[in-house]
Amino acid sequence: MKETCKKISEVCKIIFGYGIMIVLFAGGLTFFGYLLALLIGGEKATAICTWIYKSFIPVIIYASTVLILFGLATMYLAGEKALTPGIKNSKDEGEK
Repeated sequence: MKETCKKISEVCKIIFGYGIMIVLFAGGLTFFGYLLALLIGGEKATAICTWIYKSFIPVIIYASTVLILFGLATMYLAGEKALTPGIKNSKDEGEK
């Protein structure tokens, strides 16, 4: 059972990694949309900014939220514990 969970988590980590990379890239593309709107100006710029803000950004936010939950489930399947000091770290961080 433990090996099966680890194999599933390895596949899920790959999906999580690519998904987060795509969402971050899409979020970065909004910069170019706003830059284009700044260069164009006028009514078209307003339409571009409104579309980015009302249509594109909510999709990015929802996708990133789902992917983060997916990543947490992946960590749970692998038996990993995030943000907890291990024995090695706690000895190194003691009095120096």
